[in-house]
Amino acid sequence: MDLTEKLEILADAAKYDVACTSSGVQREARQGQLGATHVSGCCHSFTADGRCVTLLKVLMTNACIYDCAYCVNRRSNPEVTRVSFTPEELAELTIGFYRRNYIEGLFLSSGVVRNPDYTTELFIRTLRILREEYGFRGYIHAKAVPGTSPELIHALGFLADRLSLNLELPSSESLARLAPEKANLDLVKPMRQISESIAEDAESRTLARKRLTTYLSGPAPRKAARAFAPAGQSTQMIIGASPESDYQILTLSAALYAKLAFKRVFFSAYMPVVEDDRLPKTDAIQLDREHRLYQADWLLRFYGFDVSEIIDEEHPFLETDIDPKATWALNHLDLFPIEVNTAPHEMLLRVPGIGVRGANLIMRARRQTTLSERELRKLGIAYKRARYFITCNGTYSGLGVDFSREGLHARLRAPIDGGRHGRRSDRALPGQLSLFDNAQLCLKGA
Repeated sequence: MDLTEKLEILADAAKYDVACTSSGVQREARQGQLGATHVSGCCHSFTADGRCVTLLKVLMTNACIYDCAYCVNRRSNPEVTRVSFTPEELAELTIGFYRRNYIEGLFLSSGVVRNPDYTTELFIRTLRILREEYGFRGYIHAKAVPGTSPELIHALGFLADRLSLNLELPSSESLARLAPEKANLDLVKPMRQISESIAEDAESRTLARKRLTTYLSGPAPRKAARAFAPAGQSTQMIIGASPESDYQILTLSAALYAKLAFKRVFFSAYMPVVEDDRLPKTDAIQLDREHRLYQADWLLRFYGFDVSEIIDEEHPFLETDIDPKATWALNHLDLFPIEVNTAPHEMLLRVPGIGVRGANLIMRARRQTTLSERELRKLGIAYKRARYFITCNGTYSGLGVDFSREGLHARLRAPIDGGRHGRRSDRALPGQLSLFDNAQLCLKGA
């Protein structure tokens, strides 16, 4: 089997791993338009300064020693054609894409072949070829395999920019039922090791910088070695394959952020790709629930919300027809409307339709002028939502709508026309090639 065929199989198998942002749609390039997307093979991540980088998203192998009920690559699935890259093949493929400016980095995951240590050794060999032989300095996201020895995780962390170790399911009970072989592994211990290694490496680098002086009598200091997983660590949870509530999921996510300094928790709506008596008997994919969990997660990380403000044990599931911030606002109508020209920053962040950037722009702009509807629209505020919760210089624009939970709920659940501030359409170069056409060109040396 040639590299192109391997890539097609292993890139398609990687689409179930969502510890990054991927397109999820098939859209070919058209004459006169710019851009095309593919359901698998390429994904996107974002740098600290907001830049979007394209990654080659692929498995090292789809062979696996585990028999997890929800996984298409599980050991007992006879319908899967098992293939593997060698470290040399995968490194060559990555560099071929990179040199032709198709990608800026690599997202590497895998089934577990032989045992966790052997799989991780394949990762390390691949990344060492990229880093040391090719001098590749691009972004690499690598999976830490549960059960891997601490020494190998330590070595992998100095080659990858981000590490992720998937929890898969939100509770130990569900893991024991759906992935009994993984249930015997301690998932938290390697997460804690990664977190502590990141902190220790950052601290040692800070101390080293402090020891540097402006005037050096001797030779220049040796170039610093790579940092340990400088982009941090993340994890993934499957939503809907087990009975845990949104309250349990968000409580676990908040603990990972607070105690282990996680960068992201990714949620993946369960997709029925294999049959098993332990799985839900439905073909429905809980995409709305996944979407609301991401919104709630955003509130935890950037808006200063606590889990108890978003959800509680008495109401353990998020509403699917309105977003979590709107739900909070409707439950606290006694605090609204607020005056946009005088309200503190933390209250502006609680207004539906005002995001982090919008709140910062409002704080800056109102030092120079009194804000009205016109200025708020220029700042990019979603005024059609925000108007029910704010006043502008004493003027309230939500007149004619019943200021009650029921009345505002009906307004907030209605779709909002993006207008000229909505999403821009994709435009691209004519005749752009698909991922696998690009792969063929790479392998032929075109």
